[in-house]
Formats: sequence, C-alpha cells, structure tokens
Amino acid sequence: MRLFVYSPLSASARRHLQRLAPAELEITFCNDLPTEQQFPAFQEAEVLMGNPPPAWFTAGPPPMLRFWQIDSAGFERYRHLDLRIPVANMGDFFSWPCAETMVGGLLALYRHLPELAVLQSQKKWVGGAFVRNRAGLLRGKRVVVLGAGAIGVAVRQQLSGFECQVQLLARTDPSAQLHTKEQLKAVLPETDVVINTLPGSAEGYFSADLVEAMRPGSIYASVGRGNTTDEPALIRLLQAGYLGGAVLDVTAVEPLPAENPLWHLPNVLLTQHTGGGQALEDESKVDVLLHNVEQLRTGQPLENLVELSKGY
Repeated sequence: MRLFVYSPLSASARRHLQRLAPAELEITFCNDLPTEQQFPAFQEAEVLMGNPPPAWFTAGPPPMLRFWQIDSAGFERYRHLDLRIPVANMGDFFSWPCAETMVGGLLALYRHLPELAVLQSQKKWVGGAFVRNRAGLLRGKRVVVLGAGAIGVAVRQQLSGFECQVQLLARTDPSAQLHTKEQLKAVLPETDVVINTLPGSAEGYFSADLVEAMRPGSIYASVGRGNTTDEPALIRLLQAGYLGGAVLDVTAVEPLPAENPLWHLPNVLLTQHTGGGQALEDESKVDVLLHNVEQLRTGQPLENLVELSKGY
C-alpha cells in the first residue's frame, strides 16, 4: 500500500511514522522529492496524508487512491472536489487547544496581562493603581459562540468553569440556542463576548452590521477562519474605542501585513494562528493517520469522515 505524505512532518514525527507503520506500507515523503517528481508520486498514492494543492486534483484523484487523511480541521479549499473515496479530517484534535487559546486570550485582556508584560520587559513598576482598578473578570460573562462544532463545544465547556452564560449559534444543530443571523443580531447588544469558531465556508458571516450590533465595551475573539469576519469593520470599531478588545488567532490575510492596524492596537491580542498548537503535534497527527490506515486494512469504520462539498 503506497502512502504519500504531503504533510511537512518533523524529523521525529517521520521516525515515529516509519517505526509504527505496518510493514506493507510504502511511504513517500513529498518534501524528499525534487519538485518535478512530487506530482507524479502523488498520482501513485493509495493513501494520502496532508493538504496538497487543490490544482493537483484537476485531472481527478490519483487512480489508485483509497483514502485521504487531511491533516487539519478545516478543508474549505477542497469543497469543489467530487471524490468517491473516504476522506477524513482531524476531527476534534485541535478543539481543546483552540478553546484554551481563546479562553487564555480573554483572561489576558480582562486582567491586562499584555500591558503588564510590556511593563515587565521595560523593568517599569507603576504600582497597583495603574491596572488594578481597570481589571475585569471573565466570570459570569454573557458569551455567544459562533459555531457548535468541536471547538465551539470545547469553548463552552471551559467557560462553564467561569460561570459564563454561553449560547451557541449553528444553522441546523438542535443543541444550539441560536440559528439565524437575525437571532444573533438580537442578542448581541446584551452580549459581553463573541467567540468565532466558524469554518472558512461561512465567508463574511460576521458582517459589518453584526460587528456594529455588539455591545459597547464587548470583546470579539476568533479562532475559526479570518475570512468569516468583516475585518475593516472590526478594526474601525476597535480604533474608535467602541469595542473593548479582540483576541484574534486568525486574520483575513496571513501572515498579517506589517501595515495592518491590528499590529498596533493596544486592545488587540494576536496569537498568529497558533491556537491549535500542542506538544508532539506532528506525532499525534501520525497516530490519527495510522489508526485510520489500520481501520482501512481490516475493513473497520474510519473515523472523522467528512463530506467535502458540505464543508464538514
């Protein structure tokens, strides 16, 4: 069985894969090949790991391909593909670290930790009055989470420890409390925090009218995809001091251009698309792949299967 690894795995993760892979798995690492040999090797794959360029599928999938393990949670750039093979993503692999990044960012803004870190780097002691009387609490905040997927559910679970009142928004999920933009817009004036976990398929969802409907002093956080937020509207209201701040793991353009005002706004915390990061991340991705390969070999159900056309 030929495995083509497009994922840029670390050296330790490669060794992990080679050590644990079944003997009949013939592994080819894309990064080991000259550029001109990469696509031909891809065409020979029976199992694919990673997120190759969508253009590689223009002429159809590799003729022998039996299974594709995407190594991310999102896969919106592949929605146009019509593949007749099982495709899996990483499921809830990134959900808990992404949720922790959002909760950690909110705590940092409410407790003025970025400001205090700058003062520490300057060896500048300003006394408690400078920050103490301005510090806020995450406890008891009214929160709306955009998206009821694995990340949104993890955010809700973590915020329960802070006694937050959390509502989820999802178009069809019956467990969500909000299902339409109209319902969302109606609750935003009474919401302290909005956390966006939406996939890229929801392009432009949090539009300017929704940004403007947010409560003065409220905080916007996003760990979904940068294209789901009207970034100019968000920047405008942050610059005006209307919003209390923002925690952004994702932006419309990445890397964020040097001239973007988000770099310089004191009430913005940029986590630079690191939200899903965790120790031994590549090795854990390999474990997910190998589990599904074993399921494939033994005719057992595969895990985290997705439908490309639906975006989930």
